[in-house]
Amino acid sequence: MDTRENIMHVAKEMVQSHGYNALSFREIAKAIGVKSASIHYHFPTKGHLGAALAARYTEDAENFLGALQVEPAHLRETVKSYIAAFRAALLNDNRMCLCGIMVAERDDLPDNVRVEVDRFTDVNVKWLEILLRNVHPQMPRKEAASRALAIFSAIEGAQLIARGRGDVKVFDTVVAAYTDAGLLP
Repeated sequence: MDTRENIMHVAKEMVQSHGYNALSFREIAKAIGVKSASIHYHFPTKGHLGAALAARYTEDAENFLGALQVEPAHLRETVKSYIAAFRAALLNDNRMCLCGIMVAERDDLPDNVRVEVDRFTDVNVKWLEILLRNVHPQMPRKEAASRALAIFSAIEGAQLIARGRGDVKVFDTVVAAYTDAGLLP
């Protein structure tokens, strides 16, 4: 792994564990055994690094979502896979979705980071809207968009509460309650 990739890897873990405000070039440099100047060579500012992290995270999400089936016949497996992606972060040292934790710090984010974090939300909501409209073709577009946002918010919220409790079972319980209540397809 080259220096830039090492920086991205360590920074991603740092943000997922402690948020954007905890992102420290000095700590990243120490973790990968380089000087802070090496970090600045690849990412002139913390904002550049944060935007690169959120952009890559969103691209990874787009690839993941693009590989999921959105046909009604595969609905259960698709939703299960989607939810599992958020659950996986909790299983990885009780981390959060990178963009989910960053959005909680929105007021502190530089504009370029905010744009990328918003794009992550947009990608997820658009994909969920497509899923809903494939399962319920008669559903009006506005309703599908609202419901997609509610689903995305609910899953991010379940992850946040589970992380706060340090217990992935809380995530599972909340997701099951959402499903029983009809929020999740």
